[in-house]
Amino acid sequence: MRYLLLFIASMSLLLNGCGGTSAPTPTSEKGDTLRYAHASLLLTIEHPGYTRVDIRDPWHPGQTLARYALVTKGAKGDSLVKQSPWGEGVSVVRVPLRQAVVFTSAHCALFQELGAENCVAGVCDKPFNNLAWIKGNEKIVDCGSSLSPDVERIVDIKADALLVSPFQDAHYERLNQTGIPLLLLADYMETSPLGRAEWMRFYGRLTGKTREADSLFHRVDSIYQGLRAQARRLPKGRSLLTERKTGSVWYCPGGQSTIGQLLADAHAGYPFAHDTHAGSLPLSPEQVLEQADSIDVWAFKVNDNDPLSRRWLLEEYAGYASLKAFQQGEVYACPVNSTLFFEEQAFHPEHLLRDFILLSHPGALPGKLRYFRRLHE
Repeated sequence: MRYLLLFIASMSLLLNGCGGTSAPTPTSEKGDTLRYAHASLLLTIEHPGYTRVDIRDPWHPGQTLARYALVTKGAKGDSLVKQSPWGEGVSVVRVPLRQAVVFTSAHCALFQELGAENCVAGVCDKPFNNLAWIKGNEKIVDCGSSLSPDVERIVDIKADALLVSPFQDAHYERLNQTGIPLLLLADYMETSPLGRAEWMRFYGRLTGKTREADSLFHRVDSIYQGLRAQARRLPKGRSLLTERKTGSVWYCPGGQSTIGQLLADAHAGYPFAHDTHAGSLPLSPEQVLEQADSIDVWAFKVNDNDPLSRRWLLEEYAGYASLKAFQQGEVYACPVNSTLFFEEQAFHPEHLLRDFILLSHPGALPGKLRYFRRLHE
């Protein structure tokens, strides 16, 4: 159930892409502009007492998805709010957050790593959250499904911000009616793994953990770049295919997607490497088998409730047997309920990159796979 829910949400995000304000991003503004090395959707300008953050609209180039003023709590911040030096069309968010409702487990995991877990007052999809500090904490309120949140519970806990992963052209009338600042976290629409991970620097500024977030991203960036450099020094690796058939469709990462880039950075072969799409490719099983029947390694995500065996895969779809990787026993599954794949992937792409390097270049790195397990039956 958890995998199904996350799959539906993630595929809707990839294929439908979120609506927000359509005001153009300002080209100049006084203040100190924060320089991002990889993130392309964030514009952050620091002023005395507050920080302006514009989120560029990934679905409508040249437009702005949302505009925020992060204003420090306290008397000075109260005075700034009355003056509103940031102008119209800007949502005010008082920081650091103390009573946030967080819609995704990935952001919850990051907040814990930054030492900001105490700001999480409510979450969505709590029964499917893998984080023990959330699942076993009765003080953290279950605010319902991320696709249909319980507004009454959100209001009852006096949330100071709602952290949402947006859809293209989505509308949030009921959430907006609460008057609680709605933060549209479009990090997943970044076109590079490190671009998405760098959003942690924004989240650090939301939670009063600026220094910790900047330091953590520097470490993630350094490890990722080191792994990529190691992979580039190796001969071209084995070819990989990710995901499996869902109904009548087999969704494969586009060549310019974050997964596509991770495979390229692992110096692995990928059947759709030359594709120019940044999202997911909705292909028929016949199309995938035609282009990817000779792949060396097949690695995909599964629900832990699924029987993890090659025999079970054939019961799902007999066509899998034509894959070279299936015939040679190079089939690997990532059980999403017993790993922190969804919780870690967004802000620790170095972990998945390392797994892809191990799969495509066996023995090139020490240690074992973090997420994937080989299926022997």
